Amino acid sequence: MKIPLIAVVGPTSSGKSDVAVTIALNFSGEVVSADSRQVYVGLDIGSGKITEEEMKKIPHHMLDITPPETRYTVQRYKKDAEKAIEEIRERRNLPIVCGGTGFYISSLIDNIFFPKVAPDSEFRKKCEEEDPTALFEELKSKDPRRADTIDPDNKQRVIRALEIVKHFGSVPEVEKKGSLYRSLQIGLDLPMEELEERIEKRLDKRIKAGMIEEARQLHKKGLSFDRMEELGLEYRFLAHHLKGEASEAEMIDNIRVANIQYAKRQRKWFKRDSRIRWFHPNDVKDICELVDQFLND
Repeated sequence: MKIPLIAVVGPTSSGKSDVAVTIALNFSGEVVSADSRQVYVGLDIGSGKITEEEMKKIPHHMLDITPPETRYTVQRYKKDAEKAIEEIRERRNLPIVCGGTGFYISSLIDNIFFPKVAPDSEFRKKCEEEDPTALFEELKSKDPRRADTIDPDNKQRVIRALEIVKHFGSVPEVEKKGSLYRSLQIGLDLPMEELEERIEKRLDKRIKAGMIEEARQLHKKGLSFDRMEELGLEYRFLAHHLKGEASEAEMIDNIRVANIQYAKRQRKWFKRDSRIRWFHPNDVKDICELVDQFLND
């Protein structure tokens, strides 16, 4: 029999972590993060990583997996997350995948195997000389689904996606081998105006919690500004501020705008999947009733 799996998905700041913890409390669950920045050690405040208090003693997995200097791939995420899920089931608990990185979640739900492509140093060198906006537009034309999952300012990830397209001569079809899980995907969404308000409040909270100082300490410990920019979103603009290229007010506004744009891309990605059942984050009672029905089917 396939392993029952709950996935809580949706755009940034939509309340996924709180809902996942509530489900875990009600159904003996453990949470498996699906966030491409929260896998990195030390990227806590900037990535919006759940705190120990917010976890409410629910075990969380796939956080703090690797140093931020390394590059963590979706292939590695799939392998590590599957191992965590297997261990959760051995404890007879319910695995609850929670996050907004659509590629990570798809790799698990659909058991996707990605093509292996060796780095092409000449191609990468050529791309590094190109304007990031032009590179992203090229990716959008060649692989729009992949483009929806990437921060346009994350040049390293854009180049890697184009490298894969170049290798195959066209956009490769990922290989699906039949899911290991019987899954229920719960999507959280709310009106864009309300979501933007949540994004702004969350950003203000992180600034007050010391997000700038956290980034400064990461740099002092060896995380280069170039690598910080590669990590995208908050870290890109934190790097600009710490280098003296933007004021704190400019940095905050840039992060706010980037997160709103990111939320729109996430919504577009997840809305394509007709299997997702959508709720407002306040509809916790209805969500738990659906989970109960799913587990008893």
